[in-house]
Formats: sequence, structure tokens, C-alpha cells
Amino acid sequence: MITFKQYLRQSATCKIFNAFYKQFVDFVSTLGAIVANGFTTLKYICLGHIDRKELMDQCVRFGISSLPITLSIVGMTSIIVTSQVASEMVKQGGGNFVGLLVSILIVREVGAVMSGFAIISMIGSSLASELATMRVTEQIDAITVLKVNPIRYLFVPRVLSGIIMMPILVIIASAFGVLTGAVTTAMTTELGYRAYFDSAWLGIYMKDLGVCLLKSVAFGGTIALVSCSCGYEASGGAKGVGLATNKAVVWSLVAIVIWDLIFSITFFF
Repeated sequence: MITFKQYLRQSATCKIFNAFYKQFVDFVSTLGAIVANGFTTLKYICLGHIDRKELMDQCVRFGISSLPITLSIVGMTSIIVTSQVASEMVKQGGGNFVGLLVSILIVREVGAVMSGFAIISMIGSSLASELATMRVTEQIDAITVLKVNPIRYLFVPRVLSGIIMMPILVIIASAFGVLTGAVTTAMTTELGYRAYFDSAWLGIYMKDLGVCLLKSVAFGGTIALVSCSCGYEASGGAKGVGLATNKAVVWSLVAIVIWDLIFSITFFF
């Protein structure tokens, strides 16, 4: 005879509740691990415990290797937006403001956000899978046995490379996006390059550039920290590597959107 307790455990309501509870526990534990690893990484950075050779290797990986895909994504986004906006603004008599609108959009949002998405897809997933593989193959345990702090050895150069290289990537990508917008405007409307750039300079202020750089620093550090943390906490063999990589991408995307919202509310509301 099935008791009420057994019936309750087999019910759809209980299964849904357990699923939500499991997701909530996983969310809290992942967030706690990211915060704890972040504070430990920041402590080692402030103390100057940095492997410079490993830092240079990670900077090359974070910056140079990801530059083509970053420029491609930002450039195509600029072409898509400009091709739809420029012709309509010219029809409505606002042709003199095309460069202003496109430059503000690129510098404030598209350059940093799309660069962040590109970095997540290429570098973030790579960092997570690398550390997850090290975890499930017990390489991190071996590092700990050798009395080397894995946070200092694995996290510090990767997070610091994200903080250093992300602003450089965003500057290059934003400049490329503005130039791509100029070419698209010249090809789709009767406006020339001079009219585009004359209005573009009117819309870019030092505040916009400063917020863009500050945002890119937050993006780079967050992507590297979240990806490393998700990989570091992996378990369960090959399946665990895949789950950790998936979690790193999802959490990084959500973190980027949250950071972007915070910066928008803080500086532009």
C-alpha cells in the first residue's frame, strides 16, 4: 500500500519543486564559488603574486587570438545597424546625425557588449573546458599536493589577462565599428565620409570613452573569473566538462548583461 509520503514524492508537484530546489542550490553554490575565488584572486593580484610568463601567454591568447572574431562580430553588427538606420534618417531629413547616432551606439554599447559575447564564445568556453579537464583528470589535485595554490597558479594570470586585454580589444573593435559604419553609410546613402565623421565627433564625449573602458575592464575580469570558476568546480568526467563549459557560457552572458544594466543605470539615467 502506497503511503501518503510516497505518493507525495512521486507527484508532479514534488518533482517540479525538487527540480527548482536543485537549480536554486546550484545557483547559490556557483555564485558563492565565483565570489570566493574572486576575492582570493584579487588578494594575490594586490600582493603581486603574478607569474609574468604565464600572464603574457594568457594575454596573447585573450587578445590576439580572439581579435579576428571580435572584429568580425562588431563589424557585421555595425553594418546591420547602419544599413537600416542611415537610409531612414536621410529620408526623414536627419542625415547629418547618422554618424552621431552610429558612433554613440558603437562606443556605448555595441563595441563592448559584442566584444564580450565574442570573448565568451571563444575564450570563456576554452578557459572553462581547460580547467574542467584539469579537475576531472586530477591535475588540480596534483598541483595542490605540490603545495602550489591553484587559485594563484590558474586564476590570477587568466583573470588579469582579461582585465588588461579586454579594454584594448574594445577600443580596436569600437574604432573598427565606427569605420565600418562610415563605409556602409557612404555605400547606402548619398552622404559622404566627411559628413559622417563631422557628426560622429559631435556625439562622442570623454565620459562615453571612460565608461566604455571601465565597462570593458569589468567584462574582461568577469568573463575570465566566471569561466575559470565553473571549470574549477567541475566533476563527473567528460559529462562534467561539458556541463561546466555550458554553465560558464550561460553565467558569463548573464553577468555581461547585468554589468551592462548597472553601468547604464549608473552613468546614463
